[in-house]
Amino acid sequence: MKVKKYTVKTMQEAMQLIRSELGDDAVILNSKEIEKGGFLGFFTKKQLEVIAAVDPSMNLPIERPRLSARVPSKGTSRSNTITNDRQTKDIINEIDQLKKMIQGINEKSEAPSKEYPEPFQAIEEHLQYQGVSKTIRLNIMKHLLKEWYNQEKQEQSHESINEQLVDYIEGLLDPHDIGGITFDKQVINIVGPTGVGKTTTIAKVAAHSVLKKHKKVALITTDTYRIAAIEQLKTYARILNIPLEVAYSVDDFIKARKQFEHYDLILVDSAGRNFRNRLYVEELSKVIDFKDEADTLLVLSLTSKYEDMKEIISQFSLIPIRKVILTKKDETSSYGAMLNIPIELGLGVAYITNGQNVPDDILEASISFISKSLLEVE
Repeated sequence: MKVKKYTVKTMQEAMQLIRSELGDDAVILNSKEIEKGGFLGFFTKKQLEVIAAVDPSMNLPIERPRLSARVPSKGTSRSNTITNDRQTKDIINEIDQLKKMIQGINEKSEAPSKEYPEPFQAIEEHLQYQGVSKTIRLNIMKHLLKEWYNQEKQEQSHESINEQLVDYIEGLLDPHDIGGITFDKQVINIVGPTGVGKTTTIAKVAAHSVLKKHKKVALITTDTYRIAAIEQLKTYARILNIPLEVAYSVDDFIKARKQFEHYDLILVDSAGRNFRNRLYVEELSKVIDFKDEADTLLVLSLTSKYEDMKEIISQFSLIPIRKVILTKKDETSSYGAMLNIPIELGLGVAYITNGQNVPDDILEASISFISKSLLEVE
């Protein structure tokens, strides 16, 4: 075997020299980058050191890489090249397998999941669309399927299954405080984040109490951050012919409450600021009386995500919330929060608003109304 080492600038130059001196049957055994010349490590020049060999007397039955084929890159040996080729093939195979797996996952995700027999699958999909939480949906489906299996000897109609669904949902809501103000507390604090229609909602509750419940109602507002909110509430107060006082401090609040001590109901408005800020909730508790003689209602919008509602509710850990008022029913078709909040968070539902008109667009919450809204039945 004839072996020869070449020092060149480029691999193309090496191939020309090897082919001219050793012939086309030569193989490159190794190539690496080296530095030559310079002074004290400076001004060196990078070059290639290539080792090639040829053995004309050997006639091996296996194919050997020829110079006309792809040669190894800098710093690799022939054996490394073969290994790299095998690794490349393995990687390509793995990529192909991954593509097939991903394609299968996508096809499964695009196709609707059929976990239950009909009509139970349609019920599950409807409840999911409504935003009912996964845990509650699972309990509902367990109940319906249990009833179905227990009565498998009798063919059940869709109507009977829907009746069982309504009965079960109403049974879930039954232990919870669903309904409007009971007037067992004189003071009702109404709080809520920005953008939920709180001021309009307070006017609706006041009008509902005056016109339908025939109660003597007064208003106190602590929302001194927004002049527009005060003016809006004053306008509603004039229309309803009820008094309104603005409280800038705890002392103002106490005086206003003393002034209205002979009224049946005192509704207290608060600033609709960001309740993610715990400091604000602490400041609010200094202005508004949240003791046993008062109830607090939290206003939330049905257009909000349920996860956001839960986060808002968690910000009121310093304030004992009794019920929620759910607004903007007319702006969404997802009513799952009506069910999720009582069952998962233990809060009652007092009122549901479905428009901007005062006093018309407000309804006292009821178990029947919630179940019918969820299931879209009359």
